[in-house]
Amino acid sequence: MKRKIELFDHTNEIMKALQTGVLLTTKADGRVNSMTISWGNLGIIWGKPVFTVYVRENRFTKQQLEKNPEFTINIPHGTFDKKILGFCGTKSGYEVDKTKELNLTLETPEAITVPAVKELPLTLECRIVYKQKQDQNEITEENKSMFYPQDVDSTFHGANKDFHTAYCGEIVSAYMIED
Repeated sequence: MKRKIELFDHTNEIMKALQTGVLLTTKADGRVNSMTISWGNLGIIWGKPVFTVYVRENRFTKQQLEKNPEFTINIPHGTFDKKILGFCGTKSGYEVDKTKELNLTLETPEAITVPAVKELPLTLECRIVYKQKQDQNEITEENKSMFYPQDVDSTFHGANKDFHTAYCGEIVSAYMIED
């Protein structure tokens, strides 16, 4: 069962959870993928509530978002299995079906095609209204050095050499999944 929530009544909870990790879930070509993120923005653009995510160019999640411009943000609420965030933050959707490996419970969405994840029940359903690649020339040298090192092994899909695309998703539904 889903209980609708007033989105901005949960701002503090959402932003605190983001600091340690939430799931960004996508679905394209019949395949669901969740990736742990700790970068994001909650706000208002064009009079609409939005959640903006930042996804590296080489990620499976980026391919998914390019095929289907919808996503859910799945936020821990109460006790939860922390290995979900660890696994989804270190395994690539190119190689692993994370939903199957973790036995995640997918919940039917209300307004989009991407499911929610019951184990992280505070859910934002988002439809992309804007996207933009980062301009590496506009990032400070300090942040480039810290977050985009060029001397890392690039054989793994998770190598951090590449930059991000920002996806601004209008929040079209917000709810708590309850038993």
